[in-house]
Amino acid sequence: MTNKKKAKAYWKENIRYVLILLSIWFLVSFGAGIVFKDALNTFKLGGFKLGFWFAQQGSMYVFVVLIFVYVRLMNKLDKKYGYDV
Repeated sequence: MTNKKKAKAYWKENIRYVLILLSIWFLVSFGAGIVFKDALNTFKLGGFKLGFWFAQQGSMYVFVVLIFVYVRLMNKLDKKYGYDV
């Protein structure tokens, strides 16, 4: 595989990871905090309704977890394409 093809495949896979992870974050922050709030409010977490918890703190926690997932995915991707130095 030539360097140009390798770089193009690398960035294509990288963008796919970013879109998937941003979609997950959108679903958690917008979906759980706004759209599914009423259904989630039937459950409680730490004394607060779950919909409120996701709207206030849950999406931030999910974002931090997604950062670590992205780092792990990118380390694997770097090794796959030989960019790990």
